[in-house]
Amino acid sequence: MEFLRPSTLAEALALKAERPDAVPIAGGTDVMVELNFDHRRPDALLDLTRIGELADWSTVDHAGGTVRLGAGVPYSRVIAEVGELVPALAMASRTVGSPQIRNRGTVGGNLGAASPAGDTHPVLLALGARVEVASVRGTRILPAEEFYVGVKRHALAADELITAVHLPAHAGPQQFAKVGTRNAMVIAVCSFALALRDGEVGAAIGSAAPTPRRARAAEAFLAAELPWGSSDALPDSLKRRFGELVAEATSPIDDVRGSAAYRKHALSVLARRTLTWAWDEHRTGERVCA
Repeated sequence: MEFLRPSTLAEALALKAERPDAVPIAGGTDVMVELNFDHRRPDALLDLTRIGELADWSTVDHAGGTVRLGAGVPYSRVIAEVGELVPALAMASRTVGSPQIRNRGTVGGNLGAASPAGDTHPVLLALGARVEVASVRGTRILPAEEFYVGVKRHALAADELITAVHLPAHAGPQQFAKVGTRNAMVIAVCSFALALRDGEVGAAIGSAAPTPRRARAAEAFLAAELPWGSSDALPDSLKRRFGELVAEATSPIDDVRGSAAYRKHALSVLARRTLTWAWDEHRTGERVCA
């Protein structure tokens, strides 16, 4: 196995064009597990850890309304540096593995693995994130919803690398919640993200379908039924119906972590809880961190 170690993005893209079979590695929290268990044996690894352009973030647009998060920024920095701008992403990042894994793992790596159980995917979908990818042919931007094309399959061309994720900053009340078999270092049984902004709703599920996906009918229902100009608490009937619609958006399986029926039930509960927390922030201005 060859170990390719570029020091610039241009060099990395040239190597990826020359060796499209080379597997990118940054934190290695997914790739090294597959190598250690002999689930994957690529001819080459493309180490991205020396590329400074991937390891930084910034706000863009004239009003700083978008966060451009480099694909190599680790979860620990997302929590410490980006949490006020994109709170749901920080919430999801806190649930990833252990402190050691959060110091190494990245949102770019989560995208590259494209696992339906990836912790950050529902947040990216709920917020309408865009994935920036590059090759020697140029750069293109993909809506997160178009990035996931199957179980652990993504829309990248063979010569492309993920360079950044673009997310809205200060995008209103947002929440993330996850069910696992224990409180730490666990793959999600199911997960859910919710965002409320300017009369619009983003809602997305993880680990309950072949890919992470938005709950479109639930979004449309909530956008129409929320009393946006009110400071009243929401009726239980509205929250219950929202939870039902979220559960209906799933197509889960039975596996060692949980049954399909349990995943549906758990997601309806997560939907109701996150809606309660997000709406309380909307009407009081005080964030609830799950």
